[in-house]
Order: sequence, then C-alpha cells, then structure tokens
Amino acid sequence: MLPPHGGTLVDRVVAASRKEEALREAARLTQLTVSEDLAKDIENIALGAFSPLEGFLCRDEYQAVLRKKRLRNDLPWTIPIVLDASPQELNGTKEGDTVAITDAGKELVALLEVEEIFSYDKQEFAHEVFGTIDVAHPGVAKAFALKDLFVGGKISLVQQSTDEFQRFRLKPIETRVLFKEKGWRTIVGFQTRNIPHLGHEYVQKTALTFVDGLFINPVIGRKKTGDFKDEVILEAYEALIRNYYLKDRAVMAVLRTEMRYAGPREAIFHAIVRKNFGCTHFVVGRDHAGVGKYYAPYAAQEIFEEFPDLGIVPLFFKSFFYCRRCESVVNEKICPHDSTYRVDFSGTDLRERLSRGEPPPKEFLRPEVADVLLKWKDPFVE
Repeated sequence: MLPPHGGTLVDRVVAASRKEEALREAARLTQLTVSEDLAKDIENIALGAFSPLEGFLCRDEYQAVLRKKRLRNDLPWTIPIVLDASPQELNGTKEGDTVAITDAGKELVALLEVEEIFSYDKQEFAHEVFGTIDVAHPGVAKAFALKDLFVGGKISLVQQSTDEFQRFRLKPIETRVLFKEKGWRTIVGFQTRNIPHLGHEYVQKTALTFVDGLFINPVIGRKKTGDFKDEVILEAYEALIRNYYLKDRAVMAVLRTEMRYAGPREAIFHAIVRKNFGCTHFVVGRDHAGVGKYYAPYAAQEIFEEFPDLGIVPLFFKSFFYCRRCESVVNEKICPHDSTYRVDFSGTDLRERLSRGEPPPKEFLRPEVADVLLKWKDPFVE
C-alpha cells in the first residue's frame, strides 16, 4: 500500500494508561480555548490524517509553507495548519511551557508543547493562501479575524470527540486496514462538499473503472451559506451507494475539517490527506475547493504540475453535463452535439427547485437521491 505522506503515519494520541495523568497535569496548566474547527485540526493531526505534521506550525515551517508550498524538508504542503492566540489568552506562557487545549465547553482536548510563539502578517497569509485579500472571500475573512499570534508546537490528543456522524468516522489506520482486507491495491479518493448528482456518479464510476476501490470522503465541518448540510449530504450518498454501487467496490467515511475555499492550494492539501488515508489516486474536478470567481476553472488541476513528487496520482476531469441526444452524462471530449441538448448540473437551479418543493429533472439526480432531498424542509446551511 502507498506509504503516508512523509513515510510515517503520525500518532499523537495519549495512551489510555496515561490519560488520567494527562488530565491531572492539564488542571494545573494555562488553558487555551479553541474553536470547533481547530479542535478538528488537532484530531486530524493526532490521528495521522495530516501526516507528517505532529502539531501546529512554527515560524520557519509556516513561512516555508506560505511562500514555497513545502515544508522545510521540501515535502509538499500547501495549507498552513496554525493555532492563533492573543497575548491575554497566553497569560505569560513562554516557549518551552505546556498548555492545555480546551473546546468551547471547556472540556480538555489536548496538551500542547509550546515550541514557538510568533507574530505574522495577516495580509500576507490571506494573499498567499487564497490569492486575494478581498474580505468577500470566506477564507480571507476568517484570516483577517485571526488573533495576533501563532503558537507552534507538538500536540498530544487526550480526548477524542464524538458527534452524530460517529458511524461514518474512520481513522487513517482503519481505512488502510479496511482497504487491505478488501484486497484493494489501488484506491481513488473522491472529495465532496455536495450532494451527489449524476455528474459526480459519472466521475466516480469512470475513475473506479481503472482502480480497485472508491473512497468517498465528504468534508464534514464549517461551510458557507447555501451549501448543503452535512447530514443531508451523507443521507443522499447513502441512498446512491445503496442503490447504484457494488458493495465491495465503494466505501464512505467522513473527513472532519472545515472547507477553506483555497482553490488550488486546497486541492493539493486534499490530495495529501487522502494519501494518508491510503488512496493511490485522487479526483480533481473543475474549480476544486473554489468559491465565487476567485480561481480560474482549472487552476486546481494545473497546480499539480508543481508537485511531481506528491506521491498520489491526480485524476483530472473537465466539465461534464447530461446530453439528451446521447442520453447519458458526457463531457466536451466525447459529445458531438450542440448546447441545445445539454443539461448542465446547476447548483443554483437545484436549490431553486428544492425551495419550491419541485423534484429535480431525472437528468440531474437519481430518484432515490431526489427523494432524500425533498423530504428535508431546510437542506441548506444558513
């Protein structure tokens, strides 16, 4: 099986035998309360999804990622994984100290060995990661809202969270065992933050034609207004898989992280994470991880030319649509008919139809998926 990014699957989970000791230690330490998004990042680091990271980036690693899209050892890495804090929260914490990381409910999440506390330029952060400083971009808005300092250092996860999506959660070590048990040597990962329409099914099954197994890996976490809710996405995919996929060829598990909408950089990051889960291939579609008009339609595919050493094979798909003359989902390379026969997969049209309680056209969604969507009165993030 393909080795994880950097060669070793990171494990920063406190052993059960040391948990009580860690809880006692945390009670004596300065506490840093983090957002739900950061708590998920901590779990992803500790469980190996963000391998080779063992914690939050220190200054030199941060600057290398920002400016070169690589870690200091030249390993590809495109999204800065950072912990922001204010001087007041740090409360005199110095480099070399250990602090307790707690969630919004003041429950202990992890211990952080503080290696470095440093300032940074928010405008540089936004411009390098998102390619813009326009605060209408949701990632830029969040970047400018960060606190003034970054705290770098290794983390040790003390308590793992639970949520309503527990049955969809698999750790990288677990997916790797599962793929091996299924006899899959080649696995294609499919990133999604949307419900599955026929175009997605076309892409997934086309990719599956060339590999042993399909790993559908929806992002579960903070999304922008108008995106489908997490529970709707999962229920829709369950309906699709149950009715239209071979049971021994497709697996679904969630990736608990926020959408950053960083376009090309996030496409590379998504590929690295799926590599850590055990995938050998990764689907990159049009405007992957994009938002608005900030990125060129195929910028997220073109960036892969910068990373011949990524270690996972990208599969690129152009625009696809339903052709009434072909009576199938096609793309511009294979369909000879003009646009009068074309049904585009329009998210805006789908949302308008659902808001009116109208079923989407059969050329857009499988009926079982449409049934799932129509039963929800409020399927969208507000």
